Amino acid sequence: VLAVLYLIFNEGYAATAGDLLIRRELCAEAIRLARLLASLMPDEAEVAGLLALMLLHDARRPARLDQGGDLVPLADQDRSRWDAAEIAEGVALLSGALRRSRATRGAGPYQIQAAISAVHDEARCFAETDWHQIEALYGRLWQVAPSPVVALNQAVAVAMSRGLAEGLARIDALDRSEQLASSHLLPAARAELLVRMGRVEEARASYCRAAELATTAAEQRFLAGRLAAVAGRDQRD
Repeated sequence: VLAVLYLIFNEGYAATAGDLLIRRELCAEAIRLARLLASLMPDEAEVAGLLALMLLHDARRPARLDQGGDLVPLADQDRSRWDAAEIAEGVALLSGALRRSRATRGAGPYQIQAAISAVHDEARCFAETDWHQIEALYGRLWQVAPSPVVALNQAVAVAMSRGLAEGLARIDALDRSEQLASSHLLPAARAELLVRMGRVEEARASYCRAAELATTAAEQRFLAGRLAAVAGRDQRD
């Protein structure tokens, strides 16, 4: 049940295909159902963890698109537009869930993901994000629920906490495994690190690959914009 609710929320928060990246009605319905489930199962820490995760993500939704409907990455979002009430509720739910988990079998994957979201939401700006804590949390998530996407996110956290080269090496190793061969997420993340490292030509190739794999119009426009910016930077250099 938790997995189905999270799939509904994710399809609303970041659609897998189509012209609309965000479908607010799906996010709202998933949160409504999670609240109902939490009221029916108040002692289940993972239920509270999932509701907290949804709220902590949904709090950022107003800043995820610009006025033209184009995607705004986390680093560039206007954090004053984030929903402070949702963040506070999500953090409170998560704190209670973690207290219950420590007394029983330990935090589950939804609680750990909510903790990662809380670290992002509580940072005053992108530069103040505690990437060391995020890296550690992804390490814990890998132990509980390993997946290629978790490995990719941990690699990005490693890049931000330990160094770009180490993070890129992890992404390249994951790329060679071909576990995310059909996803635009890996080449997009790789391109971002390559830009930061000044390896512009390689970044262009990764952005092109990501754009070919993207399945929503908003993501395609975002990646096209990134590619154009890199091309312009290459010409100036």
